[in-house]
Amino acid sequence: MPLENLPPLNIPALLRAHGLHASKGLGQNFLQDDEVLAKIVHAAGVTADDNVLEIGPGLGSLTRHLALSARSVTAVELDGSLIPVLGEVLKPFGNVRVIQGDILNFAPAELMPGGDYLVAANIPYYITSAVFRHLLDKAPRPRRIALTIQKEVAERICAAPGEMSLLALSVQVYGKPSIAAKIPAGAFYPAPKVDSAVIRVDLYPEPLIPPGRLEAFFRLAKAGFSQKRKTLRNSLSAGLAIPAPEAANLLTAAGIDPMRRAETLSIEEWGRLAGA
Repeated sequence: MPLENLPPLNIPALLRAHGLHASKGLGQNFLQDDEVLAKIVHAAGVTADDNVLEIGPGLGSLTRHLALSARSVTAVELDGSLIPVLGEVLKPFGNVRVIQGDILNFAPAELMPGGDYLVAANIPYYITSAVFRHLLDKAPRPRRIALTIQKEVAERICAAPGEMSLLALSVQVYGKPSIAAKIPAGAFYPAPKVDSAVIRVDLYPEPLIPPGRLEAFFRLAKAGFSQKRKTLRNSLSAGLAIPAPEAANLLTAAGIDPMRRAETLSIEEWGRLAGA
Protein backbone atom coordinates (compact mmCIF):
# COMPACT_ATOMS: atom_id res chain seq x y z
CA MET A 1 0.00 0.00 0.00
CA PRO A 2 1.62 3.33 -1.03
CA LEU A 3 2.02 5.83 1.82
CA GLU A 4 -0.27 8.35 0.13
CA ASN A 5 -3.09 5.76 0.17
CA LEU A 6 -2.78 5.12 3.91
CA PRO A 7 -5.98 6.42 5.51
CA PRO A 8 -5.40 8.38 8.74
CA LEU A 9 -6.42 6.74 12.00
CA ASN A 10 -9.24 8.37 13.93
CA ILE A 11 -7.77 7.92 17.41
CA PRO A 12 -10.76 9.11 19.51
CA ALA A 13 -13.18 6.96 17.45
CA LEU A 14 -10.90 3.93 17.72
CA LEU A 15 -10.68 4.27 21.49
CA ARG A 16 -14.47 4.70 21.80
CA ALA A 17 -15.16 1.69 19.57
CA HIS A 18 -13.09 -0.53 21.89
CA GLY A 19 -14.28 1.05 25.15
CA LEU A 20 -10.80 2.37 25.92
CA HIS A 21 -9.28 5.65 27.06
CA ALA A 22 -5.74 7.03 27.16
CA SER A 23 -4.06 6.03 30.42
CA LYS A 24 -2.39 8.89 32.30
CA GLY A 25 -0.58 6.34 34.45
CA LEU A 26 1.09 4.85 31.37
CA GLY A 27 1.79 8.29 29.87
CA GLN A 28 -0.34 7.56 26.80
CA ASN A 29 -0.52 10.40 24.27
CA PHE A 30 -1.30 8.93 20.85
CA LEU A 31 0.24 10.58 17.78
CA GLN A 32 -2.46 11.32 15.21
CA ASP A 33 -0.78 13.71 12.75
CA ASP A 34 0.30 11.82 9.61
CA GLU A 35 2.85 14.51 8.65
CA VAL A 36 4.53 14.13 12.03
CA LEU A 37 4.46 10.33 11.76
CA ALA A 38 6.19 10.57 8.37
CA LYS A 39 8.82 12.88 9.94
CA ILE A 40 9.66 10.24 12.56
CA VAL A 41 10.13 7.57 9.88
CA HIS A 42 12.31 10.00 7.91
CA ALA A 43 14.31 10.94 11.02
CA ALA A 44 15.00 7.26 11.69
CA GLY A 45 16.27 6.90 8.10
CA VAL A 46 14.19 3.75 7.58
CA THR A 47 14.72 1.91 4.30
CA ALA A 48 13.25 -1.26 2.80
CA ASP A 49 16.28 -3.21 4.09
CA ASP A 50 15.83 -2.20 7.74
CA ASN A 51 14.47 -4.10 10.71
CA VAL A 52 12.88 -1.68 13.18
CA LEU A 53 12.16 -1.98 16.89
CA GLU A 54 9.22 0.16 18.02
CA ILE A 55 8.58 0.79 21.71
CA GLY A 56 4.99 1.48 22.74
CA PRO A 57 3.10 1.26 19.44
CA GLY A 58 -0.13 2.32 21.18
CA LEU A 59 -2.86 2.12 18.55
CA GLY A 60 -0.45 1.48 15.67
CA SER A 61 -0.39 4.89 13.99
CA LEU A 62 3.43 5.03 13.73
CA THR A 63 3.65 1.25 13.27
CA ARG A 64 1.70 1.47 9.99
CA HIS A 65 4.08 4.10 8.60
CA LEU A 66 7.10 2.05 9.67
CA ALA A 67 5.63 -1.13 8.14
CA LEU A 68 5.31 0.57 4.76
CA SER A 69 8.97 1.67 4.81
CA ALA A 70 10.84 -1.15 6.58
CA ARG A 71 11.58 -4.81 5.98
CA SER A 72 10.12 -5.70 9.38
CA VAL A 73 8.79 -4.05 12.52
CA THR A 74 8.89 -5.55 16.02
CA ALA A 75 6.51 -3.55 18.22
CA VAL A 76 6.56 -4.01 22.00
CA GLU A 77 3.44 -2.80 23.84
CA LEU A 78 3.06 -2.78 27.63
CA ASP A 79 -0.71 -2.19 27.74
CA GLY A 80 -2.45 -5.53 27.17
CA SER A 81 -5.80 -3.81 26.47
CA LEU A 82 -4.34 -2.32 23.26
CA ILE A 83 -3.23 -5.65 21.77
CA PRO A 84 -6.63 -6.49 20.18
CA VAL A 85 -6.79 -3.01 18.62
CA LEU A 86 -3.27 -3.39 17.25
CA GLY A 87 -4.27 -6.74 15.76
CA GLU A 88 -7.14 -5.06 13.94
CA VAL A 89 -5.24 -1.94 12.80
CA LEU A 90 -2.15 -3.85 11.66
CA LYS A 91 -3.95 -6.74 9.97
CA PRO A 92 -3.05 -5.53 6.43
CA PHE A 93 0.68 -5.55 7.27
CA GLY A 94 2.40 -8.92 7.16
CA ASN A 95 5.81 -7.61 8.24
CA VAL A 96 4.78 -6.52 11.77
CA ARG A 97 5.24 -8.59 14.93
CA VAL A 98 3.51 -7.32 18.09
CA ILE A 99 4.81 -8.43 21.48
CA GLN A 100 3.00 -7.67 24.72
CA GLY A 101 5.27 -6.76 27.61
CA ASP A 102 7.62 -4.22 29.16
CA ILE A 103 10.51 -3.25 26.86
CA LEU A 104 12.76 -2.99 29.94
CA ASN A 105 12.24 -6.70 30.62
CA PHE A 106 13.45 -7.78 27.16
CA ALA A 107 17.11 -7.95 26.21
CA PRO A 108 17.68 -6.37 22.77
CA ALA A 109 19.17 -9.68 21.62
CA GLU A 110 15.83 -11.43 22.35
CA LEU A 111 13.86 -8.98 20.24
CA MET A 112 16.33 -8.32 17.43
CA PRO A 113 18.47 -11.47 17.19
CA GLY A 114 19.92 -10.40 13.83
CA GLY A 115 21.67 -7.54 15.60
CA ASP A 116 21.34 -4.97 12.79
CA TYR A 117 18.35 -2.77 13.61
CA LEU A 118 16.96 0.73 14.12
CA VAL A 119 14.70 2.07 16.86
CA ALA A 120 11.79 4.40 16.09
CA ALA A 121 9.15 5.19 18.69
CA ASN A 122 6.85 7.66 20.39
CA ILE A 123 7.57 6.82 24.02
CA PRO A 124 5.98 7.94 27.30
CA TYR A 125 8.07 10.81 28.67
CA TYR A 126 8.63 9.18 32.05
CA ILE A 127 10.67 6.26 30.63
CA THR A 128 13.05 8.36 28.47
CA SER A 129 16.17 7.84 30.61
CA ALA A 130 15.41 4.17 31.27
CA VAL A 131 14.86 3.45 27.55
CA PHE A 132 18.11 5.10 26.50
CA ARG A 133 20.01 3.24 29.21
CA HIS A 134 18.40 -0.06 28.19
CA LEU A 135 19.16 0.36 24.48
CA LEU A 136 22.70 1.68 24.90
CA ASP A 137 24.01 -0.45 27.78
CA LYS A 138 23.27 -3.80 26.17
CA ALA A 139 24.37 -5.45 22.93
CA PRO A 140 23.40 -5.50 20.19
CA ARG A 141 23.01 -1.73 20.08
CA PRO A 142 20.88 -0.25 17.29
CA ARG A 143 22.55 1.66 14.45
CA ARG A 144 20.24 4.59 14.99
CA ILE A 145 17.57 5.72 17.44
CA ALA A 146 14.71 8.14 16.69
CA LEU A 147 12.45 8.87 19.66
CA THR A 148 9.65 11.34 20.24
CA ILE A 149 10.29 12.78 23.70
CA GLN A 150 9.70 15.99 25.65
CA LYS A 151 11.32 18.89 23.76
CA GLU A 152 13.13 20.21 26.82
CA VAL A 153 14.68 16.79 27.49
CA ALA A 154 15.73 16.45 23.83
CA GLU A 155 17.51 19.81 24.05
CA ARG A 156 19.20 18.73 27.27
CA ILE A 157 20.49 15.52 25.64
CA CYS A 158 22.04 17.56 22.81
CA ALA A 159 23.78 20.00 25.21
CA ALA A 160 27.44 20.98 24.92
CA PRO A 161 29.95 21.14 27.81
CA GLY A 162 28.86 23.93 30.12
CA GLU A 163 25.30 22.63 30.20
CA MET A 164 25.89 18.89 30.28
CA SER A 165 23.74 16.50 32.32
CA LEU A 166 24.22 12.87 33.26
CA LEU A 167 21.65 11.91 30.59
CA ALA A 168 23.46 13.93 27.90
CA LEU A 169 26.76 12.32 28.85
CA SER A 170 25.19 8.84 28.90
CA VAL A 171 23.84 9.27 25.36
CA GLN A 172 26.72 11.21 23.80
CA VAL A 173 29.33 8.65 24.82
CA TYR A 174 27.56 6.16 22.50
CA GLY A 175 26.40 8.37 19.62
CA LYS A 176 25.76 11.82 18.17
CA PRO A 177 22.33 13.24 19.08
CA SER A 178 20.43 15.86 17.09
CA ILE A 179 16.90 17.25 17.07
CA ALA A 180 15.31 16.08 13.83
CA ALA A 181 11.87 17.69 14.26
CA LYS A 182 9.79 19.66 16.73
CA ILE A 183 6.25 18.46 17.39
CA PRO A 184 3.44 20.65 18.75
CA ALA A 185 1.24 19.29 21.53
CA GLY A 186 -1.76 19.36 19.18
CA ALA A 187 -0.30 16.49 17.12
CA PHE A 188 -1.26 14.10 19.95
CA TYR A 189 -4.51 12.80 21.41
CA PRO A 190 -4.91 13.70 24.17
CA ALA A 191 -2.60 16.70 23.83
CA PRO A 192 0.19 16.78 26.44
CA LYS A 193 0.93 20.00 28.32
CA VAL A 194 4.36 20.42 26.72
CA ASP A 195 5.77 20.33 23.20
CA SER A 196 7.77 17.35 21.96
CA ALA A 197 10.72 16.75 19.66
CA VAL A 198 12.10 13.88 17.64
CA ILE A 199 15.63 13.17 18.82
CA ARG A 200 17.86 11.20 16.48
CA VAL A 201 20.98 9.47 17.78
CA ASP A 202 23.45 8.04 15.26
CA LEU A 203 25.50 5.51 17.17
CA TYR A 204 29.27 5.27 16.84
CA PRO A 205 30.77 1.87 15.91
CA GLU A 206 32.27 1.85 19.44
CA PRO A 207 31.68 4.09 22.48
CA LEU A 208 33.98 7.13 22.80
CA ILE A 209 35.32 5.69 26.07
CA PRO A 210 37.18 2.35 25.79
CA PRO A 211 35.07 -0.55 27.13
CA GLY A 212 37.54 -1.19 29.97
CA ARG A 213 36.99 2.32 31.31
CA LEU A 214 33.22 2.61 30.82
CA GLU A 215 32.33 1.34 34.28
CA ALA A 216 34.68 3.85 35.94
CA PHE A 217 33.45 6.59 33.56
CA PHE A 218 29.82 6.10 34.63
CA ARG A 219 30.69 5.70 38.31
CA LEU A 220 32.60 8.99 38.27
CA ALA A 221 29.93 10.80 36.24
CA LYS A 222 27.14 9.67 38.59
CA ALA A 223 29.20 10.85 41.55
CA GLY A 224 30.01 14.15 39.86
CA PHE A 225 26.39 14.91 39.00
CA SER A 226 25.01 13.68 42.33
CA GLN A 227 25.51 17.17 43.81
CA LYS A 228 25.90 19.26 40.66
CA ARG A 229 25.84 22.63 42.44
CA LYS A 230 29.02 21.68 44.25
CA THR A 231 32.53 21.73 42.83
CA LEU A 232 33.82 18.45 41.46
CA ARG A 233 36.21 18.23 44.41
CA ASN A 234 33.25 18.09 46.80
CA SER A 235 30.76 16.15 44.67
CA LEU A 236 33.29 13.40 43.89
CA SER A 237 34.31 13.29 47.53
CA ALA A 238 30.69 12.75 48.59
CA GLY A 239 29.71 10.49 45.67
CA LEU A 240 32.75 8.21 45.92
CA ALA A 241 32.99 8.38 49.74
CA ILE A 242 36.62 9.54 49.63
CA PRO A 243 38.31 12.47 51.40
CA ALA A 244 38.11 15.82 49.54
CA PRO A 245 41.92 16.12 49.16
CA GLU A 246 41.98 12.67 47.50
CA ALA A 247 39.25 13.76 45.07
CA ALA A 248 41.20 16.93 44.32
CA ASN A 249 44.37 14.90 43.62
CA LEU A 250 42.41 12.61 41.28
CA LEU A 251 41.13 15.62 39.31
CA THR A 252 44.53 17.29 39.21
CA ALA A 253 46.12 14.06 37.93
CA ALA A 254 43.62 14.15 35.03
CA GLY A 255 44.46 17.81 34.30
CA ILE A 256 41.08 19.08 35.58
CA ASP A 257 40.64 22.02 37.95
CA PRO A 258 39.04 20.59 41.14
CA MET A 259 36.92 23.75 41.46
CA ARG A 260 35.03 23.11 38.20
CA ARG A 261 31.50 21.71 38.16
CA ALA A 262 30.32 18.48 36.53
CA GLU A 263 28.28 20.13 33.75
CA THR A 264 31.41 21.89 32.37
CA LEU A 265 33.39 18.71 31.60
CA SER A 266 33.58 17.18 28.14
CA ILE A 267 33.38 13.44 27.48
CA GLU A 268 37.11 13.46 26.75
CA GLU A 269 37.80 14.98 30.19
CA TRP A 270 35.58 12.41 31.94
CA GLY A 271 37.55 9.77 30.02
CA ARG A 272 40.84 11.16 31.32
CA LEU A 273 39.40 11.14 34.83
CA ALA A 274 38.38 7.50 34.42
CA GLY A 275 41.91 6.72 33.26
CA ALA A 276 43.41 8.51 36.26
